[in-house]
Parts: sequence; structure tokens; C-alpha cells
Amino acid sequence: MKKRRNLKNKNILKDRIFWFLVLIVLITSLSGFLAGVVLDSYFYTQIRDYLGRVSIELPQPLVKIEKERIIEYQPQTTQEEAIINVVKEFSPAVVSIIITKDVPIIEEYYADPFKELEEFFGPTPFEFKIPQYRQKGVEKQEIGGGTGFMVSEDGMVLTNKHVVLDEEADYTIFTTDGRKFPAKVLAKDPLQDLAILKIEKEKIVDSDGEFQLKPFSVVKLGDSSGLQIGQTIIAIGNALGEFRNTVSVGVISGLGRTITASGGGFVETIEDVIQTDAAINKGNSGGPLLNLKGEVIGINTATVLGAQSIGFAIPVNKAKRDIEQVKTLGKIVYPFLGVYYVLITENLAEEFDLPVDYGAWIGRNAAGEYTTEAIFSDSAAEKSGIERDDIILEFGGEKITPDNSLAKFIQKYNPGDKVALKILQEGEEKTIEVILGERNE
Repeated sequence: MKKRRNLKNKNILKDRIFWFLVLIVLITSLSGFLAGVVLDSYFYTQIRDYLGRVSIELPQPLVKIEKERIIEYQPQTTQEEAIINVVKEFSPAVVSIIITKDVPIIEEYYADPFKELEEFFGPTPFEFKIPQYRQKGVEKQEIGGGTGFMVSEDGMVLTNKHVVLDEEADYTIFTTDGRKFPAKVLAKDPLQDLAILKIEKEKIVDSDGEFQLKPFSVVKLGDSSGLQIGQTIIAIGNALGEFRNTVSVGVISGLGRTITASGGGFVETIEDVIQTDAAINKGNSGGPLLNLKGEVIGINTATVLGAQSIGFAIPVNKAKRDIEQVKTLGKIVYPFLGVYYVLITENLAEEFDLPVDYGAWIGRNAAGEYTTEAIFSDSAAEKSGIERDDIILEFGGEKITPDNSLAKFIQKYNPGDKVALKILQEGEEKTIEVILGERNE
């Protein structure tokens, strides 16, 4: 037993000696390192000062300074990369439209309603005043905002008609780099929620000291005829009139929708629009809807209040026509037939015992009741002999249905075009020709 205890004590002693030696080695190494650093610095300073006195300079110690590397974010998917590239390239062509207007300054004051009676009855024994209001001049205030985008290098901007509806307001365009330009409304589409504005190019001085007009960044217009449901799209706009060039991403949720848009006393039924789940907020109106190639395929126009992820855009092919007409004619015009009508549905045909369940019923409203007017005076319809209660069955050889309305077919033509119509008049089918008139804003 005693032998085991002695053996255990010996082992403890050995462990202590080992760790003591390790500690001595560490202290010695640290002392040597610190002494080397101090002596190196001391002798370097002494030698440098001595050589300096005899006009000999030591070379400066080489200090390697590494620049901080800024690592740019790398897209994780090809789709993400496409979205980033589209936003970088075409966001500068998207502009914010600020609406300002002279509004009256209303001042409150207090007046004694019996003041005029003091001339006859003398001063009243008590003071009695009531609040009154009067106008004290006007001041310019911001009353709204929207979005637009450049469609020509000379400053032509496409937006929504409801953004620039106020004839008495002033419109100012802000670019992404902070520049601002007064805008002039060139034309408003009489049928679509579209309008075209113009701003003047900025003068700059080139390297030769000459004044040059700086062109604007522009978008690429795509083709909206081949869109697919589920296709990825990008919306850019002045969200809420406050957050400029806000980007949202989604898909095309539906095509060929018909909506009734309203706001600010403006109500309009728009056919054949694109539905998307990309966030389109108030202020986004007039902004571009782009595909992953960076092409504009729609113009954001409306959203459903109280719903989530339901927005609408006008197909860009409808806007191309407006742009070309403004460039060539200085205005937007449409062919005009000149009738009030309702599209016949199966329910309407059954309720009124109509001989057909399709077509445009002249002089009737959606409830089948008579409209105040049926035919516009001196219109193409009047000249061709169309009358109230006639049913236009075909326009230019195309059958009129709720999905293919008369208005949609008319828009395929130009003022002055001659078109064949198949109509049902007093129970007899007829084919007549009309020369379309002109309709503008």
C-alpha cells in the first residue's frame, strides 16, 4: 500500500516538473520576442540617426497595404440576373410626373353679424362673433403624381390619360438623376387610358464649347400580341407618388380582361387589358410593364382596391398607334361609326326574345332599355342608313360577340376606311358599306 502511494507521488512530481519546464520555455520565448522587437526598433533608430548625420539614408521599410475589396452581389439565377440587367438598363428612361395646381388659400376670421345694425340701434350690450371664411390669394400645391416613360430621344413621354386629366394643372417631369422639366400634354387618347407628353431636351456644352441637345434615355417597345399567362414581368413606377422608380416583379395572370377604371371623377371601360400580380400601387399609373428582354409590353393603368396582387396594364401595341399618330399628325384619332349599342348576350337575347344571341344592338343599354340617343348626327352610321334596334352582326367579316366587341373591331381601321357590315334590320339580314368617320379627344 505504501509502495503504491510512493509511486503516485512520483507521477505527480513528474507532471509538475513537465509543466514547470513548459512554462519556462514559454516565458523565455515571449521575453526573447519582446526584447528583439525593442532592440530592433532601438538599434534601427540609432543607426538611422547616425547615418543621417553623415548624409546616408536607410531605405524605408516596405509596408504592404491591401485595398479593401468590395464584392459585388452575384445573381443566383439567370432569371434574377435578367431582372437586374433590365432594371439597370431601362430604369433611367422611367420618369416621375408631379401634378401641381394653384389652389385657393382660405382664411378664417370672426365677424359680428349685428355690426351693420349698430348704425340704427347703437352698440350691442354684448360681443357676439361668428366664424367666417374668405379667400386670401392662391398658392401652388402638389395635388398628385404618376409615372411615365420616354419613347423618343427628343422627350416624348407616354403615360396614362387619367394622370394628366386636369386641364388647369401643371405637370413636371423628374428623371432618375434628379433633373426636372416642365411638361406639355400633346394628346390624349379618346378611347384608351393613354396620353403623350413632351419635354424639351437639355442644352449641354460639348468638348468644343458648342451647345448640344442632350438626348434622353428611351425604352424598347415590344410586341404584346404573343404574351403568355405565367410569363415573368417587371413593373417600374413612382409608387404612392413618393417612392420613385420602385421595382416589382410578378407574372402575367390573365389576358384579354375588360375592366371599368375610375378615380378622381374619371370613369372608363377598358377592353383587352393585361392582368398581373406584380404590385401596382397608386402613383404607378403610366409606368412600363417589361419582359425579361427589357421590352415594354404594357402600360400600368389600374389596380383593384381592397384586393391583393391584382393589377392591370394596357397592351403596348395599342400605344404604338398613338405614338406614331402624334409624330405624324400631332394628335390621336380613331375611326368612328357613331352608334350607341349594347353587346347581346344569351340572357339578353332570351329576355327580349331576340332572333340572334350575338351582335351589337343599336340604341339599347346593358339592361335592354332604350338609350336617349341611338345614332350620332351626321355620322357614318346615319349616312349608311343604320337605325335604332338594328343589330350589327358582323364588322368587316368578323362576328361581334361579348369577347370580340364592335369597338375592338373598329379600332383595327383608320378614319376614311370603307368597311362592309352585316346587319339585321326589321328581321332581314343586309350587307351595307360604311365610310368610317374620325373621332378625337
